[in-house]
Amino acid sequence: MDRPEPPKCDVAPATVSEYLDPHYWDQRFAQEEHYEWFKDYSHFRHLILRHIKPSASVLEVGCGNSQLCEELYKDGITELTCIDLSSVVVEKMKQRLASNGCKEIKVLEADMLDLPFEDECFDVVIEKGTMDVLFVDSGDPWNPEPVTVSKVMAMLENVHRVLKPHGIFISITFGQGFLAGRRLDLTARSRWGWFSWSSRSTAATTKFDLSSRCRGPD
Repeated sequence: MDRPEPPKCDVAPATVSEYLDPHYWDQRFAQEEHYEWFKDYSHFRHLILRHIKPSASVLEVGCGNSQLCEELYKDGITELTCIDLSSVVVEKMKQRLASNGCKEIKVLEADMLDLPFEDECFDVVIEKGTMDVLFVDSGDPWNPEPVTVSKVMAMLENVHRVLKPHGIFISITFGQGFLAGRRLDLTARSRWGWFSWSSRSTAATTKFDLSSRCRGPD
C-alpha cells in the first residue's frame, strides 16, 4: 500500500511581509517537517567548526525546523540550546530530537529580541537566515526603516548580553553583497565592542555570507 503524501506547504508566502507574521510560521511548521535556508550544514561546516570548540555552550536563535543543531551535535557539540518564536515548531523539534537520539539539546519558545537567559552564559550564538526576516519589509536595504534598525539593534543587544567575554556570534545570511554588507554595517556601528571578521562562501547557485564576530570588552 502506498504511503499517503504529507500535506504540502507553500514555502513562500503571498507577500514578504508575511515572514513577520507568527501565524504564517505556525501554519507552515504545522505542515512542514524540515527546511534549510540557503544550504544545509555540509556547505559551511568547515567555516563554523573553526569557531566552535566541542566544549562550547551554543545558542541557536530562530532554529525553525532546520537540522543545524542535530548536525552540530553529531560533530560533538552537545551543549546546545535552540529557540524559536513558534510554539508549533518548538514542540515538533522536541519530538524529533528525542526520536533521533539528541534529547540533550534544549528547545525553548523564546523571542530573540528579548532572550530569557542570564548575562554572559553562552560561548557561541548562531543564526541562519533569522536576521534576514527582520529586513524583508525594510524598504531600501541601504537605508532601512527605523523600526527595522531598532529590531536589529535589539537582537544584537541581546546576543551581546548573553555571550561570554570573547564569545562568538556567527551569522549566516543571504549572500547578496550589499545585503550582507548592510548587516555588517549595523553591527559595526552598534555601541558594543566587537572584533569582527568575515568569511564568504559560494555554493553552486546559492550564495551565502557567513560572518563571525567576537564579543569585545565592555
